[in-house]
Order: sequence, then C-alpha cells, then structure tokens
Amino acid sequence: MPIFGKDEVAMQKFSASLSVPEFNEDNFNRPKPLQLSKVAIVTTAALYRTGGDGFKLGDSDYHYETFSRVARDLKLGHHSVNFDRGGFAADINVVYPIDRLEELLEEGVIGDVASNHYSFAGNQPATLSEIRLDSGPSCAREMIKEDVDIVLLTGT
Repeated sequence: MPIFGKDEVAMQKFSASLSVPEFNEDNFNRPKPLQLSKVAIVTTAALYRTGGDGFKLGDSDYHYETFSRVARDLKLGHHSVNFDRGGFAADINVVYPIDRLEELLEEGVIGDVASNHYSFAGNQPATLSEIRLDSGPSCAREMIKEDVDIVLLTGT
C-alpha cells in the first residue's frame, strides 16, 4: 500500500481539493538594474560622528545615527573589550564601505550613492521590538524619501 505523499494519484486528488488564492498583484519588489540604482549603507557597527553622543552601553539604545555621504569623521561605538577595532582603525571601509560605493559609482556599476547613510547599535534586546516598530521603520522612511533602491547592510 502506498504511503500518503508517495502516491502521486492521492497527492493530485488532495491538492485539487485545496483552495488556492489568486493574487492580482504580487508583493515582491522588482528592483531596478544595479547600474540605475541608488545605494545606501545601513550598519550595525554603532558608528557615530566625532563630537556626537554615540550609543549607550547595554542593549537599550535603539536609535540610529544619520551621516552624510561625505562624512568620514566616524567613531566606532562598540564598547566591548572583546571587539577588535583594528580593521576599522586601519580603514573605515571595513564596516562602512562608503569609498567602495563611490568607486562603484565612478565605474558605472551603480547608479548613485545615497546622500545619507545610517548606523544602529548591533547589541539589542532579544525581541528587537523597538527597532522593528520604531527606529527601523523611521530609518526606512528616510531612505524612501531619498529614493534609495538598495541597502547595503554591514556589521562589525
């Protein structure tokens, strides 16, 4: 006797009985070609501008920092002694590849580099509720206003 799931006739009969919704529109984004797309960086490296307040210790700081395309006076906000800051100290592009994006723009690989880029602290509460419901959507709205097509996510 065939096992349900291995019996092709039984599977066809079963699947024919299922109602399948029809969608007139899909929810998938059809991105522009890369060479026409504007790219922004969002990092979880807790970067902030020199002279700024930075991020608080612990996992309760869910705000994000915004910096302009030309800003290079950034500091790394991770406070853990277990985190190696050597790569960032040697080259900002390790966690914030802004110069690489500028090169891709010059080469015609991407359409544009966004005017603003964003930084969050990677250490967050387990629920991530503040980022999911507050600062994340707020940051997304800022990128939508600027017509950003692609987000390059980087960590520490």
